[in-house]
Amino acid sequence: MATSKIKVGDTVKVIAGKDKGHEGKILKIDRKTGRVIVEGANMITKHNKQSAQNPNGGIVHKEGTIDISNVMLVKDGKATRVGFEVKDGKKVRVAKIDGSVIG
Repeated sequence: MATSKIKVGDTVKVIAGKDKGHEGKILKIDRKTGRVIVEGANMITKHNKQSAQNPNGGIVHKEGTIDISNVMLVKDGKATRVGFEVKDGKKVRVAKIDGSVIG
């Protein structure tokens, strides 16, 4: 994959799928498969078997992965595309909505 325009910790908006419109932070990115985990989005139910580490077992609710193409970066409350520019000799991410640098 090319340079990713989204990083861990960015706030994103889900633009497609069952959680369309949901906003949350990026918790993890799998660059090999092009998928991300967004806080509170695409919740799945996992059944854990009893084991020595988990004597009770039980049901766990956690976030599932979403394709990276189905999320958009949020800047000042609005979803925006991301571009790159060279400023002061450094390559920085720039929000297409207003041209401001993304921290």
